[in-house]
Amino acid sequence: MLNNVIRELKRFGEETKIINKRIILMFSGGKDSSLALYLLKEAGYNVSALTFFHKWSWPEVLRWGMKFTKKLGVTHYLIDITEGLKREAIGRKGPICIHCKKVMLWNAKWFAVNNGFELIAKGDNANDKIIGTLLDQCPGDIRICEIPKIGIPIFRPLIKYKAREIEMLTNEAGIKPYRMYEHGRRKQWREGCPLQYIDEDTRITEELMDLAFRVNYKVSKIARERKVRISVRVPSFEIMCWNCDNETLKEVKKVINKETL
Repeated sequence: MLNNVIRELKRFGEETKIINKRIILMFSGGKDSSLALYLLKEAGYNVSALTFFHKWSWPEVLRWGMKFTKKLGVTHYLIDITEGLKREAIGRKGPICIHCKKVMLWNAKWFAVNNGFELIAKGDNANDKIIGTLLDQCPGDIRICEIPKIGIPIFRPLIKYKAREIEMLTNEAGIKPYRMYEHGRRKQWREGCPLQYIDEDTRITEELMDLAFRVNYKVSKIARERKVRISVRVPSFEIMCWNCDNETLKEVKKVINKETL
């Protein structure tokens, strides 16, 4: 399956004449963006990686991503968006991911413009398609779409593949992103950063952002050790866990109790 996907991606790039254009891929170090970067590189695209991080990003994931791009031989740019995220999110209600994505997309646009990149690539898959969004209403092949506000074409090489196909392809390619064993906000295993666990009806503060990182970083160690998925919402301290036993829950509650003393 992997070779077929690479051949199809190469054919698409040659047909649309984008294979030799400079492409910057928004690379989080997760499964989708890692696979997208791998496929583009293997298909012969002129692709570089762009990672946005902030004060509350998982350090282990960032380090894994840097090793992965080095192994692929891909140029990797890193940009700290801590201050931009604080300006955009603090004082507003969640989910914080909405505010963070806005900061990342606009930073990606200006980075691309100022550094001569002609397309921005993303790792969206078919399960990320949302009815009504601009990217999914483009005429023709939705793998490439132009949004006038952004002014640079958005390229989504995985958008026609479902999550289960992405899983098969990453396994075949031997890609094993670093897992924090988060619960994720959706049913599928979607890791990101601890800030997604700030309660959605709560006004965002820097103190809450610090708390979300602190609690979930400690909890992730328990989750990794026990091979279960756990996250804790703040400030409600709601525990979200897949397949947790009573002993695991006790350990998580100890972490929460220390934070509430």
